[in-house]
Amino acid sequence: MKKIFLLALCFPLYGGLFAQQIRQVIQSQSGVKTSFCFFADQSIIINVSPDGIVTEWGVENSQGRMYYYPGKLDTYMGRIDMYGAADNESFRGKLRYIGAVAITYYSAEENKFLAGKVKSVGNSIIEYYALFEEDALRGKIKSAGTVSMSYYSSFDNEALKGKLKSVSNIGIGYYSSFDDKAIKGKLKSIGNYLFTYYSSFDTRMPGAMKTGFQKQIIDGIRFIVWG
Repeated sequence: MKKIFLLALCFPLYGGLFAQQIRQVIQSQSGVKTSFCFFADQSIIINVSPDGIVTEWGVENSQGRMYYYPGKLDTYMGRIDMYGAADNESFRGKLRYIGAVAITYYSAEENKFLAGKVKSVGNSIIEYYALFEEDALRGKIKSAGTVSMSYYSSFDNEALKGKLKSVSNIGIGYYSSFDDKAIKGKLKSIGNYLFTYYSSFDTRMPGAMKTGFQKQIIDGIRFIVWG
């Protein structure tokens, strides 16, 4: 009985320790739009763009709705606080609390280059590629908690520049500018999972996804790919 009691105590603690980690990445087929999704207690999700802007918050839809409208969340009915008129202008009007999760931002006084970008989501500290980094990386999220991100640089193929390249050790690939015009720049792979599309020679559905699951869970992170 004592062991069972101890396990029961440990489960909520474990959930609390990892409650504000990135558990989901939502990406368009073109790779142009990406959201890093922080999961918290009470099914709360906070979506953050690669350049450190909170784009959406709320609770997860049913899986069917998420499949067609990724990132569109249901309204959270609990506590939501915003930074007010008396707060620093760098984060005035931005989300401050959702439930028990606090969101902080960089001020211009602290770091002029990062002013207004998310600094932390709950217990996850966010770091960015610095001002001295090359153009395609500069100002984008480098890590969030234990999850690291990389991006294709300005020296990579034209169709890849600036797009998400990896999440932790999960590589992300795209069709290059040398590929068929209907598929160039589109998502080609996430880890070992491949995506193919109808070419420009298929007059019925050029550029439409031919093979590949739109939802994958890889190393504990759920990837959702949309149209």
